[in-house]
Amino acid sequence: MERLRIYLKGDPVIWLVVALLSLFGILAVYSSTGTLGYVKQSGNTEFYVIRHITILVVSLVIMWLVHLIDFRFYSRPAQLLVYPAMLLLAYTLVFGANINAASRWVYVPGTSLSFQPSDLAKVAILLYIARFLSKQQEKIRSFRKSFLPVLLHIVAVCGLIAPADLSTASVLFATCLLVLFIGRIPVRYLLALSGAGVLGLTLMIVIILNLNVQGRVGTWKERIEDYIEFAQGKSTEESYQNQQAKIAIAKGGLLGVGPGKSTQRNFLPSPYADFIFAIIIEEYGMIGAVVLISVYLLLLWRTVQIVIRTPKAFGAFLAIGLSFSLVIQAFINMGVAVHLFPVTGLPMPLVSMGGTSLLFTSIALGIILSVSREKNEYETNEEA
Repeated sequence: MERLRIYLKGDPVIWLVVALLSLFGILAVYSSTGTLGYVKQSGNTEFYVIRHITILVVSLVIMWLVHLIDFRFYSRPAQLLVYPAMLLLAYTLVFGANINAASRWVYVPGTSLSFQPSDLAKVAILLYIARFLSKQQEKIRSFRKSFLPVLLHIVAVCGLIAPADLSTASVLFATCLLVLFIGRIPVRYLLALSGAGVLGLTLMIVIILNLNVQGRVGTWKERIEDYIEFAQGKSTEESYQNQQAKIAIAKGGLLGVGPGKSTQRNFLPSPYADFIFAIIIEEYGMIGAVVLISVYLLLLWRTVQIVIRTPKAFGAFLAIGLSFSLVIQAFINMGVAVHLFPVTGLPMPLVSMGGTSLLFTSIALGIILSVSREKNEYETNEEA
């Protein structure tokens, strides 16, 4: 245990959260990709879980390296990183690769590797907001100096993400509002930002519809209309995805059918990503669901404790923003599986099978751990 503490700095509870979520992910991905491997990899049912573990190991190494760096180092790059992220988002809108009926990906030149610039943009904008708030606390009530620059950056980033990935843009927008609220930005300014976001989204949809180039707008419209009609009782028909997810949840019951014994993985679209929570409930029951929910809540609670004790404003805003983004995304993924929300396409952080999602989730957790290192050192110095 002492040797682990030498190499794993930062909050031990967050390291425990990382270990538990990684274990959940490996088990769930292995179970949910068996059919996919059989069909697409000539019967190799271990192909996707091996790939997932490989990416996970690389991601955890990156997390470890990131957590060793003093979080204050990220303050200067925070001013600049948001701009290349915007350029990549703009490039994706025009030249993005279409995967799973959405143009969210770009390929790394000269390789077959692809990534989602929105994952980079999420970290970049939260870094920018954390730095800006920490530097502008004395002018926090000035619209022109403390709020207008942040407003423009948030609207630009979320506006560039929205055409290809409305759900990610919405979650990021809500996370930014929460961080700004915690950063003491006046509520009237936040209401103005919310109005600007709604207006911008409305204008974008109207323009796209008038140009008759609906793309993802048609998918949003169909999913939201189906969800609203079902919620209001005007329709008894659910989407095929929601039907199969509810069957999985019903089969799971209290204790689940057991690891690897899911049958709904053969019927659910994306059981290893969007609907992985339904597979977890089917195999591990409501007890497994409660444990997974508790792990994410533990991450949020522990981050709040770190923020309370962190002497640096930049670290506090950064840790709480990154934590909010991960936990909100996790709960929306769960909400989709139980039909509390329309289908969004958001993966469950560190659990769903993925590439760039795992990498940038690990970077976010590494930064949170770096902030917790500062907190631990501060408390040690005080005791001395």
